[in-house]
Amino acid sequence: MPDAIDTLAGTDTTATADAVGTADVIDVPDVIDVPDVIDVAGGAELTVEAAVARRYAVVADVNVRSGPGTSYAKVGRLSAGAHVTISCQKPGETVTGPNGTSKIWDRIGSGRYVSDTYVRTGSDGYVAPRC
Repeated sequence: MPDAIDTLAGTDTTATADAVGTADVIDVPDVIDVPDVIDVAGGAELTVEAAVARRYAVVADVNVRSGPGTSYAKVGRLSAGAHVTISCQKPGETVTGPNGTSKIWDRIGSGRYVSDTYVRTGSDGYVAPRC
């Protein structure tokens, strides 16, 4: 989230005169107060990190599957160093990869899953909502 705040705070807040000859000034605060926890439907809570889409590095070449397991069709391939956005995660086939062993699969697009063991999330658990 700091990237968005830095971008917002660094924006020129004065606009040029419009067609009528008036100028608008937009006051952008230097700091935006964001809660640490966000309440969602059903009484559940998400941390700010879980509520904001984040990009994660792929740590080794990996096949992209149509579902959460190696028995699902291969629909692509990612190279080490690629970055993915995890929209949600779900349990599936247990896989051993560069980051250990896990049954968590990351949904990176519609019908596109990779084993969490190939993605550097900084956690052995869920970092996104469950699918």
